[in-house]
Formats: sequence, structure tokens, C-alpha cells
Amino acid sequence: MTVGRWILLGALLMAVAACSPEKKMKNNFKYGKYEKVIKFYKDLLRKQPNNGKANYFVAESYRLSNRIKESEPFYKKAGGPGIDKDSVKLYYAKALQANAKYDEARTVLEEGLNSTENEKLRDRFQKELNGIAYLGKLGEKKSYYRVKSLETLNTPFAEYAPAYSNGILYFASSRANARIYEASGTPYTDLYQVETKGANVELGTLKAIPGNINTVNVNTGCITFSPDGKLMVFARGNTGKKKGAEDVDLFLSRFRNGAWTDPVPININTPKFWESTPALSPDGRTLYFSSNRPGGYGGLDLYSAQMDSRGRFGKVKNLGADINTAGDDTFPYMAENSKLYFSSDGHPGYGQLDLFVVNRANGKTQIENLGQPMNSTGDDFGMYLFKPDRGFFTSNREDGKGDDDIYTFVNDDPNLKVVNYFLQGITYNIRKDSSREILPDTKVSLLDQGGDVMQEFTTGTDGKFLFRVYENENYVLLGEHDGYIVKRQPYTTIGKSVPLESLKELVTNITLDTVLVLDRKAKNVFFVLKNIYFEYDKADINRESAQELDKLVQILEDNPDIKIEMGSHTDSVASNSYNIDLSQRRAQSTVDYLIRKGIDPKRLTAKGYGEERPIARNTNPDGTDNPVGRQKNRRTEFRIVEIGPPQKRPDFDEEKYFNDNDN
Repeated sequence: MTVGRWILLGALLMAVAACSPEKKMKNNFKYGKYEKVIKFYKDLLRKQPNNGKANYFVAESYRLSNRIKESEPFYKKAGGPGIDKDSVKLYYAKALQANAKYDEARTVLEEGLNSTENEKLRDRFQKELNGIAYLGKLGEKKSYYRVKSLETLNTPFAEYAPAYSNGILYFASSRANARIYEASGTPYTDLYQVETKGANVELGTLKAIPGNINTVNVNTGCITFSPDGKLMVFARGNTGKKKGAEDVDLFLSRFRNGAWTDPVPININTPKFWESTPALSPDGRTLYFSSNRPGGYGGLDLYSAQMDSRGRFGKVKNLGADINTAGDDTFPYMAENSKLYFSSDGHPGYGQLDLFVVNRANGKTQIENLGQPMNSTGDDFGMYLFKPDRGFFTSNREDGKGDDDIYTFVNDDPNLKVVNYFLQGITYNIRKDSSREILPDTKVSLLDQGGDVMQEFTTGTDGKFLFRVYENENYVLLGEHDGYIVKRQPYTTIGKSVPLESLKELVTNITLDTVLVLDRKAKNVFFVLKNIYFEYDKADINRESAQELDKLVQILEDNPDIKIEMGSHTDSVASNSYNIDLSQRRAQSTVDYLIRKGIDPKRLTAKGYGEERPIARNTNPDGTDNPVGRQKNRRTEFRIVEIGPPQKRPDFDEEKYFNDNDN
């Protein structure tokens, strides 16, 4: 049984459609007291071994307390009125997989696929079948991992969820608790710490985390730290009592004056639902965690939340269907190389929780099973790298000491090279003399090509920002500052990768540079639009001009408080009256285009200036034609004519923003 997975994962304390005829057992099942349910129905099965409902409740209690291996013989006989046969087949197959009986599991899954009329279950059956087929290919892949039990630390009790900070290994364990958690029949867990040099544990320093982090008769476990080790986030909850904590929440504590402060629940917890298995990113600005909150893809899903300068978390985001499944996806960990590791029983694997890594290639997400020996038919989870090629994880595999154990691993891949790409820049504004001036306190966001915010940064007095980026991807830098026009600036890492064969070190950091210039939001400031061209004597918007006007659409959407005048200018060819008329038609044409794109007509006016406001000479001093000057004069520009009260900016949804943008 995996205590770590059960205590701080998504085994929900809730009733199922089928219910026990005995009211007491019904309540025990509802409140997650599975040990009592198992004992009661096992006693009944000694007299009635083929009782379908009794077998069902034993099987479900084993599964919901994360002992699915033990549920196999009971699912085989489960059934009766009110019990969904297709769900029983699915979980029976999962139990067979957990016991490495893949051929038998395949047969049960095929039966379920052919018999069910439930489309969601059909999809689950097919995915499980695909997963079993995948194992054959996975076995052919060469593994460079070496795995070893951390013998000096492990006990017959549970040790799980290792985390390393400033020479100290932190982990959760049930080793010293006499009180039993009724859901799993095992002791409650606390958080411990021990000094270690890599994987060499100094056992004499082992102790429970001092202070009031651990709580009597409450499960505490799964911990993560900020880069400086002075902030911790951990999970605590599920007492199993009717009036106690029925969920798991995340708590935060800071190290001040030589001690940890009283833990406080963080602001992203949701009542009645689970938030657990926290992991802070290497820069400490993003928190990853698992939750069964509404709106997910199945059991537990992985989420991220951004931490602001005040230490509050916000912008909770589901990591999406590429990562999350109908099963449990949990125990995230973001390594120094910005690769996300996590555990799942929904992606193709060996039967229970397996370890996976998220690889990014050309902007796309690829999920990779780490294979054996990192994974087994048991639960494998809670990975942590203390060096790029070695670290810790948790497993309840057969060779352990009796429950969850902590293991160490080394990756001997001769081609293992870690390249970290960073994008650094400075925010500026432009002085009246056209020189640059650093613009502090600017919020800069890094958006992916789909417009989703990946990271955020608020610049200091030096105007500097820094983001982790990936090779061969397109991004948008979004700059925001009160009194300035919101700026979107494309940036690409395509063509900027470093060949791996040229690297000699295990870890290489590559820093790319850029600048972000914001314009003041002021009335009567003119902005020339590039590439707005019209055919001779015409006012039609061509494709190239439309692409440039689409950028203006985005500016107007990002800055809903401004009204603008679209001005069109000509050179001095033809009469002034003719040029006034032509430029007015061209200005109106651009306004009409913006209106068709959804901009409120009340925010727009059109003005044709003809040849009255040249910015260059149409002719040379000797009277000859100046084609370069005339081209500059044939321009379209806009100016801000009114600035209203601040309004909420809508989300970025332009799919073709990168067209014709070079960086």
C-alpha cells in the first residue's frame, strides 16, 4: 500500500452510487473509514464468498485507499443490483495491471470495450489497451538509470515525497505515530528533516521539523521550498473525522528569526476539495500542485499558480489535456532545466503511478514514461533532482521495507546535456529628445504563441526582466505600465539554439537579450503605421496592409480607454484638392477595416490631410523628383485624441500575431 499516495492524493471521501444496506457501513464508506468497511465485509465473505455487493465494497475500499493490488480478487466477484458492471471491469483491469497480469487485463478491457455504451468509458478502455501495447515498445528502450534504496533512512513505515534544500533532505513519514488513520489503517504522517550530502544521509541528525508544522492526528506531508530555503509550502489535512478536515489544503510558512512561522493556508485552496503535492519552480515564482477541484479532466489534475511580489498566489491554471488525464496526475516537480516531472496512473504505464517527464519540442508537449528501473508495477512518485543527473524518488515496489520507501537514482546517459535558455531584457520609454530612459515598475509577461501567460515579472529600478524560454519557439512579450500604451512585442528563439555536440559541460546556461520600449499614453502623439500601402489612386486595403492594421486592432483592444484619429497623407503629385479627397477615402477605409474587426466606431475618426503635412521633401533642392521623400510622405498614422478612465483589457486571442514579425 502506498501511504504517501493515499494520504495526500485524491481518494475522495464521498459515497458512490451503490450503498451498503447497513447504515453504519454506509457512513463509514462515505467518510473514508475504509478499514472498517473492509473488515465488516470480509467477515461477511467468509460465510458468503460469492456475495457480489460485499466483494464490491471490499474492492472499492481497497482501491479508494490506494491498495488496488489487493482489490483484484474482489473485483473479479463484484456485482449485483445498482453496481455498474462496466466500471467494475475497468477497475478489475487496473488491478490486474497493477499485479503485472497484462494479458488478463487486456482480455477484460476488450470485453469492456465491446460491451459498454458509455462513450467516456469506451475511451478509457481504449486508452488502457493502448497503454498495454505501449509497454512493449517501452521495454525496448535503453535505460541509463541506476536505482538504489536509501537503506539508512527507510523503515517498515512510510517514507515518501523527498525534497532537498540547503543540504537538508525533507520527507514525510509515519514512523513515530501511534494513532491510526482509519481510511488507510496506517499511522498518521509527519514531516522530517535530516542532513545529507547528496545521497549520503547523516542519520544522527534526523528529527521532526521543529515548531508547529506537524499537527497531532492530522496527516502532514509533501513539502517544497523557495530557492533560498526561507519559504516552505506543504500539504496538511484529511483527519477522516466527520467534523475534521475532510480535504487537504496547502499551507505556507516562512523562516524568520531562526524559526518557522505559524503556517497559514494559502489563498488558492478550495473548500471541500483537495490541493496537495506542491512544488515551487526553480525561480520560486510558480507553484505547481495537484487538485481534484471542479473543471478538471478526471481524478487529480496538475495546476500552476503564479506568486506575486506580496507572496500571494493567483492565476490558477490547469496544465491542460496533454498532461492531465482521466486518472490521477500528481506529484509535480520542476527541475533546474525547467523540465516538469510528475506521476500518473492515466498515461500509459506499468499499472499504478509511474514517473513521467514533459518534454517540449518546437512548442509542442511530449509526455515520456521514464521506464524501468525508475518505474515498476507499484507506485513510483515524488521525484526530486539534487543534481542534473541524480536525485530521489518514492516507490512501494516489491523489494522495499514494507511501505513507501525513498530511493536514489543516477542517470548515466552519456549524451545527457542540459541547456537552459533565458531571455533577459530592459524596459524603456522614449524621452522627448528621442533617447531611451529606463522604465521601472513595468509588468512584463511572457506569452506563448497561443496567447497564454507563461511567466510574469515586474521590473525594478533597473528595468530588467528575466524569463526561462525554450528553443525553437515563438513568444510575445507583453509590457504594461500606468500611463503608457500596452505593448506587445514578438520574440522568437528559432535559429538561436546551441548545438549539443559543441557542449562540454553537463549544464550550460544561454542568455538571450532584448529590449521592450513603451510609448507614453498622451493626447496628440502620432504613431506611424508601417507597411500601409495603397494601389495608385485607390483606397482598398490589401493583404499586407491588413496585417499591419491587425496589430492596431490589438493595440486598441489592449488599450480600451483610448480614442484615436486615423490620418492618411499623400505626396505632392496631383492637386491638393484631389489629394485631400484621396487621403480621406484611404483614412475612412482603414477605419472601416477596424470596425469590421470589432472596434467600436465611437472610438474612431478618419481624417485625410492630403499633401499638407509632409515629413520629407517631395523634390530635391535642384527641383528633381525625390522618390524616397515622397514614399515617406505617403503614410498612414494614428493619434490619440481622447483618454478615458481605465478599463479592463480583454485576453489576447489573435492567432496570426506573428505574421511578418522579425526579431
